[in-house]
Amino acid sequence: MHPETHESKRDHRTNRGGPLGKGSVLAGTRRRDRQTGGLDHLGAAGSAADPGRARQGARGDAGLDQSVVPVLAAPPMRGGLPTAVPTDPTIYRFYEALQVYGPAIKELIHEQFGDGIMSAINFSVDVQKKPHPSGDRVVVTFDGKFLPYEWVAAES
Repeated sequence: MHPETHESKRDHRTNRGGPLGKGSVLAGTRRRDRQTGGLDHLGAAGSAADPGRARQGARGDAGLDQSVVPVLAAPPMRGGLPTAVPTDPTIYRFYEALQVYGPAIKELIHEQFGDGIMSAINFSVDVQKKPHPSGDRVVVTFDGKFLPYEWVAAES
C-alpha cells in the first residue's frame, strides 16, 4: 500500500482496473488524445493537471467516481530529486530541507500562484546572517519568476 501522498492518491483513483485496465480512467483517454494533444492521458496518468476532465467529473458527465475529481484537478508532482545524496554537508542540508519541506512549499506556491513552477533561470538568491541568542541563523531567500504551465496542442 502506498503512503497517502498526492501521487499515490492519483495513481490509485485513476487506475482502478490496473495500469491501463478496462475500468481505468487511462483506458478511456487514448481515443480523446487525438483531439486534445495528449492532455487527457497526461492528466489521468498524473503528469499534468486535468481541470477540464475534473469539471466534467464534477458535472457527472465523465463517468468518474467523485473522489477522483479533486485529484485530477490538483497540480501533480513532476519529476523528483535525484537518488544520489550530496555529500557536502552544506549542500546536503539544502537537500534535506527540500526533502522535508519541499511538498509543503510546492503546495503553498500552487495555492498562491496556480499550477506552474518557480524559474531557476530568471532567479536570484540572497544569503543573510541573522543574529539569534542561541546562535546565528542563516536566512536564504530564493527569488524566482513564476512560470505558469500552459498546455497547448502541437497542431494549434
